[in-house]
Amino acid sequence: MRLQHILIPAALVSLVAVSAYSEETDRYRLEKSANGYVRMDTQTGALSLCEERSGQLVCKVAADERAAFQDEIDRLQTSMKAMDERVTKLENSLSARLESKLPSEEDFNKTMSYMERFLRGFMGIVKDMDKDNGGGAQLNAQKT
Repeated sequence: MRLQHILIPAALVSLVAVSAYSEETDRYRLEKSANGYVRMDTQTGALSLCEERSGQLVCKVAADERAAFQDEIDRLQTSMKAMDERVTKLENSLSARLESKLPSEEDFNKTMSYMERFLRGFMGIVKDMDKDNGGGAQLNAQKT
């Protein structure tokens, strides 16, 4: 029973590996040319010029494809530059908005004055209540 649990997954994995290898080997076609070989990617149609050097096949992208790649690189660089400028502009506007929402020094001092008056009034009320109770709050605090 355990052998089946091992063999079935192993068989499936090997089938997937063989299928992937088959797709990869069928993907490219080599054709002999005057200067070497031409390799064609059957999925994308891309052509590469190949020549044999020291017993190995060395391939280079065809000139027209290189121009297409360069055009795409230029387009992406232009897009990145535009995005960088936009991010910088957004960061600057965000910091400007945050700075504009901060209170001025005068507003801050006015608010602190209100708070000070409020706390002084509140403490005055507490002292008055303490006097009305005859200092009982202090006695209760000392007992505990």
